[in-house]
Amino acid sequence: MTGDRRWSAAWTTAPQRPGPGFAPNWSEEGLGGWTVRQTVRLGIGGDALRIRLSNRYGAAPLRIAGATVAASAGGAAVKPGTVRELTAGGAPSFAVPPGADLATDGVPFPAGPLDAVTITLALDEPSGPVTFHAQALATTYRAAGDRRGDGGGAAFTERSQSWYLLAGVDVAGTGVAGDGIVVIGDSLTDGTGGTPGTDQRLPDLLARRLVAAGRPRAVLNQGIGGNRVTVDSPWLGDGATTRFDRDVLAQPGVGTVVVFAGINDVGIGEVADDPPFPILAPCTVVPAAEVVAGHRDMIRRARAAGLRTVGATLGPMRGSAFSTARSEAARAEVNAWIRGSGEYDAVLDFAAVLGDALDPVHDSGDHLHPGDAGYRAMAAAVDLGVL
Repeated sequence: MTGDRRWSAAWTTAPQRPGPGFAPNWSEEGLGGWTVRQTVRLGIGGDALRIRLSNRYGAAPLRIAGATVAASAGGAAVKPGTVRELTAGGAPSFAVPPGADLATDGVPFPAGPLDAVTITLALDEPSGPVTFHAQALATTYRAAGDRRGDGGGAAFTERSQSWYLLAGVDVAGTGVAGDGIVVIGDSLTDGTGGTPGTDQRLPDLLARRLVAAGRPRAVLNQGIGGNRVTVDSPWLGDGATTRFDRDVLAQPGVGTVVVFAGINDVGIGEVADDPPFPILAPCTVVPAAEVVAGHRDMIRRARAAGLRTVGATLGPMRGSAFSTARSEAARAEVNAWIRGSGEYDAVLDFAAVLGDALDPVHDSGDHLHPGDAGYRAMAAAVDLGVL
């Protein structure tokens, strides 16, 4: 089924090292002996589908006893008659090598833009700590044993707010344009501050606008909460410049990258003596010039790969723990460069859209992350023609 099909990413998330995250999760204990069920919403549709699994941060081969994809029926349930077995190299059971990602074989699976699909993974051997994405803002389910055949969700009683092993879902077929948009960034891309389970992340909202405009394109979310442009973190992901090749350039069927990153570089250093979460370490002070240099590096690499580049200004943070005279000056300097340098092909001025972080209209309450209304305002302000 794979043949010479041209695949395009329809959904992605950025893999992270196993760790404590911002909330309890299963990454460090592993998933051996469990069946994990995860539902994602596709940005574009097609007539064939494959998934990409990540063992990027695993220390041993990750054995998958079996995997399926189906149309979601809500919660952990799947729609009868839609379940398709996924294989790799023609085998229903397979292993993902340590330090690597693996794409399954393609299967016939008609799906439309914004359809929700459910991926079920059964693991019958000890996995060790597993690669995951900490902040899904969606519910992942698991059940003991091999429950791939369960159409209902009753057995899937354990829940998590992270994604596990899944790095992407790709589609192929007539009309799949291959002009996806990758948004690389931090928690404001990841969706922190939005209502969980409602797909209110900025990339989700942009995808819906594109569908409503009659020109669906995948808007791929490669945000990681706490992520920085230039600083690698054990818990909050490699910096954007470090992960740019694999999280942006390696995505199939993309034409544009939006860089929405830098607020943590200028802000996390201000909480070095009393970080609200220990996982924020290292609390490095990053000068604005270094953030700009990181943006320039990503622009250069994107252009070399033939991608259009769009820069997004850093949102307001007044009233948050990140806000000091030093960090506000650094944010202003980075934003002035994004707006005025002309180095990006286009600019999304989210700082102007959000205004004052103390304005409750757009704020989630922490004076750093937008709430649902803020994310909607950001998405509504984007001229779709520049993407």
